[in-house]
Amino acid sequence: MSISESRIDMVNLHSQYMLLKEEIDSAMAQVIASSDFINGEQVKLFERALADFLSVKELIPCGNGTDALQLALMALDLKPGDEVITTAFSFVASAEVIALMGLKPVFADIDPLTFNIDPLDIERRLTKRTRVILPVHLFGQAADMSAIMQLAHKYQLYVIEDVAQALGACYNYKGETKHLGTIGHIGCTSFFPTKNLACFGDGGACYTDDPSLAERIRTLAAHGSRNRYYYDMIGLNSRLDSLQAAVLLCKLPHLNSFIENRRAVAKQYDELLADIPEMEIPGLQKGAIHSYNQYTIRVKDAKREKLMDELKRTGITSRVYYPLPLHRQKAFKDYVKAGDSLNHSDKACEEVLSLPMHESLDAKDVEFVAARVRDFFK
Repeated sequence: MSISESRIDMVNLHSQYMLLKEEIDSAMAQVIASSDFINGEQVKLFERALADFLSVKELIPCGNGTDALQLALMALDLKPGDEVITTAFSFVASAEVIALMGLKPVFADIDPLTFNIDPLDIERRLTKRTRVILPVHLFGQAADMSAIMQLAHKYQLYVIEDVAQALGACYNYKGETKHLGTIGHIGCTSFFPTKNLACFGDGGACYTDDPSLAERIRTLAAHGSRNRYYYDMIGLNSRLDSLQAAVLLCKLPHLNSFIENRRAVAKQYDELLADIPEMEIPGLQKGAIHSYNQYTIRVKDAKREKLMDELKRTGITSRVYYPLPLHRQKAFKDYVKAGDSLNHSDKACEEVLSLPMHESLDAKDVEFVAARVRDFFK
């Protein structure tokens, strides 16, 4: 079958499984044979292995990335009505947990180059009730953490980093290359199947260098209990099961190579698409190492949907992340002032398009996708 007759998907979960099939099957069989499904040895091993990978003192696995964000906020002992500034251009989870906890999500606009929250707009939106900045490292790209941490120190705010799409990405902070999530007070991540480090279902983690915050998060994730059947606080039931931890332990040693493969794919896309005036390739944050959970272009002049249709016709999947910014979503209408302007977020939702991106794409696949994009703009 020729490449033009095959299908190129956004992700290829099967190919990654086949690469590690023998190891994964054996690891899962060991858990099943042990019947140690909850808080088993594999969970403890993964907790330590990922903490070492990230060079962080404490890591607490949990049920999913959304739980990780909620646990992080709960650990800060915030009060109803306290404000958390986050991005308007992202998946809903970050703003959702803020609202669910009785806090006020305050949406800031993005840097149009990186799609990440703009520190200048964060500062414009600070009030006496602001307690937390929650940047999302979107698509695998670091937010401007130097500027964000300067604001946090200046105004005595917490920083929770949403690293759901960017585990393994790095940022040069004060002359040191650090993994995202280890710069602010708490990092939160997801192991959803489409992430760069992915399990076979849901999973997540919080991580921090602060032992007191780690202890609170660990307790909150276990129904608020430090000792079985004794409850010190209202908590959640959020844990990573042993089967998922076994899968993640198999994949973690390969994460850096997965990211390098993605970066090679992105570089090839850049070289093949950079000269098309009707679109823009992804911009890069200075001092950062992008992990490319997504490769997201801008399509100008309202041509995005036509390009998507043409790609689909030739067997190429593409996606819009995201079609409507959070400040325009019905669920958040009570949190947004009439006439509030977040123009860059609005514009991004009109133009962004993510092309196939995974570590199994080869040079011919990328050439085929890029050729179809170039053909469309001729």
